[in-house]
Amino acid sequence: MGDPNEFVDIVDDDDTVIDRVPRRVMRERNLLHRSVAIVVVDSLGRLLVHRRALDKDVWPGWWDLAVGGVVSAGESYEVAAVRELAEEVGIHDCLVRWIGRGSYADDRVRARYEAYVAVWDGPVTFDDGEVIEARWVDRSGLSAMLAVESFVPDSLALVVPLLTDCGLASSLGGG
Repeated sequence: MGDPNEFVDIVDDDDTVIDRVPRRVMRERNLLHRSVAIVVVDSLGRLLVHRRALDKDVWPGWWDLAVGGVVSAGESYEVAAVRELAEEVGIHDCLVRWIGRGSYADDRVRARYEAYVAVWDGPVTFDDGEVIEARWVDRSGLSAMLAVESFVPDSLALVVPLLTDCGLASSLGGG
């Protein structure tokens, strides 16, 4: 769930570090911080979507289009992406490819994101408890889920345009 005492870098709009605070302070004050989002697809073009644990600090129990999370203080985006893949869905030794960046802000979260894609055909596991279930979906399956399930707003805002911009939307099979 993220250690509330873990330190995170607070950044300005240009991604320059301006402070370093415990994660709980970042959440309490809704400070702009660094995050990663990793879109996981398989060789059939299906997208891995997952449901967040019920005790997550933001959007508990909601579905997510991307694995990811807060970048630890001093950590690079790419290292954080590889770490998050391993922690949240048990994906190890998988290359990640940068696909873009963006930002998101609302009354609960203010973050700068670096986004990556990982192609994975192996199993997924939820050893650290941050994810409680996952599904591989094609385009029609994703559309059906989007119509009835709650998805985290930051991944919707960031990932949907990136799926189109980097050509992944056209590779999603099904309808």
